[in-house]
Amino acid sequence: MGFNELSEVLKVASEEMGRAWARHNSHTPMINKFVASPAAALVDVPNGATVMIHGFGNAGMPSALIDALIAQGARELTIVNNNAGNADSGLAALIAAKRVRKILCSFPRQSDSWHFDKAYRAGEIELELVPQGTLAERIRAAGAGIGAFYTPTAYGTELAQGKETRVIDGRAHVFEHALAADVALIRADRGDRWGNLVYRMAARNFGPVMATAARLAIAQVREIVPLGALDPEAIVTPGIFVARVVRVTGADAGASAGTAA
Repeated sequence: MGFNELSEVLKVASEEMGRAWARHNSHTPMINKFVASPAAALVDVPNGATVMIHGFGNAGMPSALIDALIAQGARELTIVNNNAGNADSGLAALIAAKRVRKILCSFPRQSDSWHFDKAYRAGEIELELVPQGTLAERIRAAGAGIGAFYTPTAYGTELAQGKETRVIDGRAHVFEHALAADVALIRADRGDRWGNLVYRMAARNFGPVMATAARLAIAQVREIVPLGALDPEAIVTPGIFVARVVRVTGADAGASAGTAA
């Protein structure tokens, strides 16, 4: 086959590939992860689910999603959060509603954690205390497909009792398992219909790793933007990790609406 014949064959093949791609796209539904309301976003969370809740105290807490979860009625939940609730809103309200069976966190007690304190003293809630760095790494490991890891944190303390230990490079380490979830409730600043998210300053905290570690990540955002409006270099959580996005503003943002997200 000469050069001219080969060029013609390649041209025809390229044109056919283009037509095939056009036919495929004409039958492919547009990806749109926006949902109408927090209630619609939380409708299928089952009893007994493990739910990661974004936030460092109130910073980044998805209060509207938590309020919707309370209204939805799921019970016997295992909650993963840095804290155990503040005052009477957000996670504290979920605990007060007696929906939480167990909580994994690094800072359960503070001056306004009275709902957790009451439930814990009454034996109504189980606590797994996890050092903050270990908590973040257990979540990150789950999102990265890493089953477990060794860390020197907590070696020689009560938190390491019953866990495998090993000396690595002359330093004792504790074996920790990855921490995955059924659902992650995330609060971001802006999102597009593909689920790409950007956060506002320190309110980012646990959101990105939680989104990767859950089977179903739901994001509450302040603003929805057209596809392409977010600078790809600024996107922190790619849409591949996010299943649903709901816009929540003003009074509808939940009890923590005044906290920067």
